[in-house]
Amino acid sequence: MFSFGFQRKTVKELRKNQGLTAKELAYLIKVDTVRILQIEDDKLKDVPEPLKTKLIPVLRGDHMNKIPW
Repeated sequence: MFSFGFQRKTVKELRKNQGLTAKELAYLIKVDTVRILQIEDDKLKDVPEPLKTKLIPVLRGDHMNKIPW
């Protein structure tokens, strides 16, 4: 599906690679900004499952495919 390196990076690193702030990421996945800041230093593989399934498409950049250029 995707490489092992993706799961080993921190949420903060993946978020910055997409050019998103914590507030923007929280808005995209519909959670509080505080929740994003709590998990920011965790690796993606250590994030609890319901939140991880919301984060993965955004951090991979899938949300950019929906923009009508």
